[in-house]
Amino acid sequence: MPLTGIRVLDLTRLLPGAYCTLLLADMGADVIKVEEPETGDYMRWTPPLVDGQSALFNAINRNKRSVTLNLRTDAGRELLLRLAEGADVLVEGNRPGVMERLGVGWEVLHARNPRVIMCSITGYGQDGPFASRAGHDLNYMATAGGLGLNGEGEGPPIPLAVQVADIGGGGLQPAVAILGALMGVQRGGEGRWIDASMTDGAVTWLAMAFAARDAGESVLRGDQRLAGRYACYRVYACKNGGYFSVAALEPKFWSALCNALERPDLVELQYSEDPATQTAVEEIFASQTRREWQEKLAPLDACCEPVLEIDEVRHHPQIAARQARTTPARRAQRRGLRGGRPRPETYRGIAPGGRHLAATSSAHSLSTCSRVTSRLPLLSMICFARARLSSMGICEPMIARALSSLKPRPSISRCT
Repeated sequence: MPLTGIRVLDLTRLLPGAYCTLLLADMGADVIKVEEPETGDYMRWTPPLVDGQSALFNAINRNKRSVTLNLRTDAGRELLLRLAEGADVLVEGNRPGVMERLGVGWEVLHARNPRVIMCSITGYGQDGPFASRAGHDLNYMATAGGLGLNGEGEGPPIPLAVQVADIGGGGLQPAVAILGALMGVQRGGEGRWIDASMTDGAVTWLAMAFAARDAGESVLRGDQRLAGRYACYRVYACKNGGYFSVAALEPKFWSALCNALERPDLVELQYSEDPATQTAVEEIFASQTRREWQEKLAPLDACCEPVLEIDEVRHHPQIAARQARTTPARRAQRRGLRGGRPRPETYRGIAPGGRHLAATSSAHSLSTCSRVTSRLPLLSMICFARARLSSMGICEPMIARALSSLKPRPSISRCT
């Protein structure tokens, strides 16, 4: 695999950093998830829980190993630095200045290992008036302008179903930057400090919207070229529920669709902004069910596909053939990237299960397999989980359901 032999230390929590290192782990990197004692990654407690651990955590932490270090102690800091000596990348998601205050900032890491790459993922970046401001994906998308463009023209902005700033700005783009930095090191250069801002990343994803605005075009919620302005690029409701996506941007696709709809008169109105054109197509799709339209339009080369509900995705023939959907719970999961081979590499592992792991006494002992005992009583685990989940805005009934699945774990196996 392309990143075999590359070691990554992941000090992050929650989604952005975990997704970043997931991409690296899926390409073969040895990712060691470094968590603080007792608390660990808050994502471990986010419902729904399977066998006492979050299914969401498992989904974005496959192919990783885990160890706990207390960076507020001299021994913990020294061990992290010793680990960094043999690492290629360190990814952290603290607010600006925290790593320096802990004594493991960029200058210290670089002095111990000139080739190490440090990637700091934050909401707003290392500098600027918002550098130390708290936030989450919704805030970053609001600041970047993406949230304001999402929704119906006359209605309020609607939160995106996928966390674009977290996954794009805080996961994908830092991973790309890390790969570029690794290439630089392999060519003889030194390591570097990557300042990854989720807001900056989200802004870059709006490049076309900003370009259109700068060119004098109106860019409004619900009235963009690819957000409902044209009849050839919209979502249409079908009879008895269900929706169909139409993305017939090229004239040949739109022409084929109009002929299939038996409305050749609409061919010349592809980019018409007259609401009557959109209404005409709406009435046509509303006359038949989604299944009927699927059977009729499937043979057509016209960029039209039914809108699948999430429970339908796994049964789609293309998704099933590519095995693109990850498997549930803690079972092994297929990576999302393929290396250009006729068949992808096989599964490599599941998310690390043990959270209350003793700090390793030697960096070299990470290659060994050990069994450690959890010293945190179940009652303390429950109290901590309740406080964490409440602070994340998760309501009490959800907390109760999640905590009901927690079971005592007298010992935790760790094979690292």
